[in-house]
Amino acid sequence: MMTIKTPEDIEIMAEGGRRLAAVLRELVDRTAVGVTTKQLDRIAYRKIHELGAKPAFLNYRPAGARRGYPYTLCASLNEVVVHGQPSDGPLGDGDLLKLDLGLVYHGWYLDAAVTVLVESPATAGGPAASPAERERRVIARKLMDATREALQAGIAETRPGKTLGDVGFAIEQAVKRRGFAVAEGLIGHGIGRTLHEDPPVFNFGRRGSGELIEAGMVIAIEPMVVAGRSGATVTRKDDSFASRDGLPAAHFEHTVAVTPAGPRVLTEES
Repeated sequence: MMTIKTPEDIEIMAEGGRRLAAVLRELVDRTAVGVTTKQLDRIAYRKIHELGAKPAFLNYRPAGARRGYPYTLCASLNEVVVHGQPSDGPLGDGDLLKLDLGLVYHGWYLDAAVTVLVESPATAGGPAASPAERERRVIARKLMDATREALQAGIAETRPGKTLGDVGFAIEQAVKRRGFAVAEGLIGHGIGRTLHEDPPVFNFGRRGSGELIEAGMVIAIEPMVVAGRSGATVTRKDDSFASRDGLPAAHFEHTVAVTPAGPRVLTEES
C-alpha cells in the first residue's frame, strides 16, 4: 500500500539520501581497470556504516527471488541490466558497470544507481583503442546519456496533478528518441519504511493514465535501458537480469519526493 510521508519524514529521508549519494560518489571514484566489484562492495559496506546507516540490500529477499541477496552492492556488467552480484573478477577496460545501492537511515530506505564506463587513460577513446572499440564506447556513452535524460524526464513529471503514466511516457519517449529500448519487466517503485512499496513506477505509459501523483509520495524512478531496439530481458540463475540479445545496458536511479512545489530529488549530494 502506498504511504504518504510528512515533511518531517522527507527531511530525514533527504539526509539519508545525501549519505547514499556520498557513498556512490566514492564508488565511482574508486572504479578503475583492475579493481574488483567485491572490493567496491566492501567499500560500500564500510562507508555506509561510517555514515551512521545500514545497507538496504544485504540479505534482502524480494518476491520471487531464490535466496536473500548476499551483498551490499548490486554490480552489473555490460549486458547485465540489474541485480548483478559482485565478483573477484577485475574490471576490464571498456566495461560498462551499473552500481545500484540502497541504505537505511533512521528507519527510512533510500535507493539510487549510476552507470560508469570503465576506462584506462591510455584507451579512453584515443588512438590506442581500435576503431571497433572506439565505436563500442561511443555507443556506451550515448546509452548512458539517454538513460540519464530519461531519468530527468521522468523526474520532471513527478508533481502533484500528474500521473504515473505521465512519468512512464516521458521516460519511454526520451529513450526512443535516442534509438534505444526500455528494459522489459524492470520498474521503479514506491519507497519508505520498506525498500519496495506501492506504487509500481513503470518506465513506459500513456499520458494521463495510471495513479494520480500527490504531495507526500516518495518513489524510486529508475530507467533501465538496453542498446538497440529490443528491450527483451532474461533472468539468470543468480537472479540478475540481462539483455536477451547480449547488448549493453545502462541504469540510473534517484529517490524522489513529491512536494507541493514539484519533485525533490533526495539522493543527490548537497
